[in-house]
Amino acid sequence: MSESKSLTPEEAKRKIEKYCAYQDRCHKEVKQKLRDMGVYTNEIEIIISGLIEDNYLNETRFSQSYARGKFRIKRWGKIRINRALKMRNISPWNIEEAMKEISDKDYQTTCNYLVEKYWNANASKSAIIRKKKVWEALQYRGWESDMISKTLAKLEKSK
Repeated sequence: MSESKSLTPEEAKRKIEKYCAYQDRCHKEVKQKLRDMGVYTNEIEIIISGLIEDNYLNETRFSQSYARGKFRIKRWGKIRINRALKMRNISPWNIEEAMKEISDKDYQTTCNYLVEKYWNANASKSAIIRKKKVWEALQYRGWESDMISKTLAKLEKSK
């Protein structure tokens, strides 16, 4: 979606500041938005430098809020969050910092909740099919295989 008229660098900067103020963004999203506005490569780098300087753009802040949000709202596992951050060209250091936002206790509690949720949702199916459905649902959401199997085993023992 290109803008019909070309923006001046100052107009583009004001627009992109609003875009970044609305919610945390990564560099990749901002660069793409500027390209869509018709801003040229050398101007993009200057604008991004200004955004970083004025604290509109901060990849550590972005990666931390992204990880918190995807975990709490969508209940994604660390594998899927990690993959999504890598696709946004986030540095390994920032990914590691983002993962620290998810406490081990909350992570285990959420895994327990999801396993039980999918187990109960498939109550009419055989035990083998139920396990398969739980496994597929959690793997799709990016949960670790060993965590899924341990949580499933605990659930089966308690039922």
